[in-house]
Amino acid sequence: MDKIIMILEDIDDSIDYSKEMKLVDDHLLDSFGIISLVGELEEEFDISIDASEMIPENFNSAEALWEMVQRLM
Repeated sequence: MDKIIMILEDIDDSIDYSKEMKLVDDHLLDSFGIISLVGELEEEFDISIDASEMIPENFNSAEALWEMVQRLM
């Protein structure tokens, strides 16, 4: 989970990712941020994130991202 927060902070360090629960719904992560995030997650965790996984529920919080990564590993 710490690695995910570090990746998110590289994209935008003005957000408190440990508390934010609506990264996509509140437009805190834009499409470029999501594309960057997907690439970083795939490289860091040696996973493949299919288009079917790119739904707000998987990207709204660091915890949701961590759950998706664990499921895909």
